[in-house]
Amino acid sequence: MRSIKIGTRNSPLALWQAREVARNLQNKNYKTDITPILSSGDKNLTQPLYTLGITGIFTKDLDIALLNKEVDIAVHSLKDIPTELPENISIIAVLERDYPQDVLVRKNDAATLEMKDLKIATSSLRRRAFWLREFPNTQFSDIRGNVQTRLKKLEENNFDATMFSLAAIERMGLNIDYELLPTMISAPAQGVVAVCARTEDAEIREIFADINHKQTQICIEIERNFLSTLEGGCTAPIGAFAEINEHNEVRFRGRLCSLDGKNCIETDEIFQWNDTENFGKIIAEKILSNGGKALMTEIKNTL
Repeated sequence: MRSIKIGTRNSPLALWQAREVARNLQNKNYKTDITPILSSGDKNLTQPLYTLGITGIFTKDLDIALLNKEVDIAVHSLKDIPTELPENISIIAVLERDYPQDVLVRKNDAATLEMKDLKIATSSLRRRAFWLREFPNTQFSDIRGNVQTRLKKLEENNFDATMFSLAAIERMGLNIDYELLPTMISAPAQGVVAVCARTEDAEIREIFADINHKQTQICIEIERNFLSTLEGGCTAPIGAFAEINEHNEVRFRGRLCSLDGKNCIETDEIFQWNDTENFGKIIAEKILSNGGKALMTEIKNTL
């Protein structure tokens, strides 16, 4: 039986994800070999991602390794994967989503401050805009790096708090205090580990058919179709979160905001899922025709 070479970024969280995929493979008696690869997004930690002008900055180097057959699969946090994939690369499986939420982590000496008075460090356009929607006078700083790096920067710099995905904190087993942010709609596909492979590799696709979590796949496809229909290749403050129950009933929450958070278009829909309709696209088109198109133009012109 072949040993499956798993490509991953070399951050602690990315390695956790790779080991989780390896565990799923080992449960089916496959041998695994984890190959860490330094990504372009990890090399430049000074600029906010939206200024680098590269889609797939965290996935590009792994894509190259995959196409060069240096690895059999690449494991990613799905929210880092562009909605348009390179030729001959496919998402072949997703693991069950665990923690989709965003959380706030404060410095100890900011514990008593009201949320509206916090100085926040985040480079995420979505988190900034959604926070400004609630607290319009907030001061922001840029912050980049893995979870551990950002926690260190939080202690060393002149801001009060930063935001993480809950998945990052829980998967790392970090013993830190955090506050859930229920009004902060997640990034599309947040909290999901994805496996990419060469489209032509039928054997690998077959191996992962049993590992793929179907309910999570349905939800993230709706979220990513919503994102790709709205974005058209532009970075924007977009949130999307779908949940499905045992009766194939989906609740979908989506939001598009201006960069300053003042103009937000939202949707909260419940519908019966089937595999013939592109629900994400249908919902996004409603938002585009309800002022979203002008809002996206404004965002593109500002960035």
